[in-house]
Amino acid sequence: MARAGQVGLARVAVVVRAGAAPLWWLGVVAAGVGVLVPGLTGRRIGVLAGAALFVVATAVGAWARRGRYTALAASAARAGRHDVLQDRAVTLRNWRRGHRWWLLLAFLAALGSAFAVPAAGGLLMAGCGAGLWLKSAWIGRREQSGEALLWVRVDWLAHSGGRPAGETVRAYRGTGLAAGDAAPGGARRKARTPA
Repeated sequence: MARAGQVGLARVAVVVRAGAAPLWWLGVVAAGVGVLVPGLTGRRIGVLAGAALFVVATAVGAWARRGRYTALAASAARAGRHDVLQDRAVTLRNWRRGHRWWLLLAFLAALGSAFAVPAAGGLLMAGCGAGLWLKSAWIGRREQSGEALLWVRVDWLAHSGGRPAGETVRAYRGTGLAAGDAAPGGARRKARTPA
């Protein structure tokens, strides 16, 4: 039975990071397959266009909505004693399960685009993954400098479509750096070796 006022919380950095690996790897595979197809523009133009798209997607992914993240982090309240901190693996699984069809469609679109512009769609997809990874690293630096991990309510996250800075997310909550099973930035915590 849930306690009164009990809230499930997911790590903001883990949610941001959840899409990075699948987007990166699916994009790399799509780009690799796309290079094998001559396409309408030819491989050279396709790869050059893809490289430009990669750089743009990485920059947009890393910088988009930083002001919103900063504002939510600045107003973060302390997590309550009865709040439930979601495990890193659960957060990753929930996000990826909820977005699996979008990831599949993006992968198929990247493969299909190779017949027009070889490798470009795959590199665009990989750039989106790289941008999310850079954003999670930025959040991790903020968490370390503020000495507080950032968490978002699971119900607000669900209503925002898995976006931790979506319009339905009204505030973040904070805990100490030792809370949860993910390090600042959302990476898996390294096992501590005994002294």
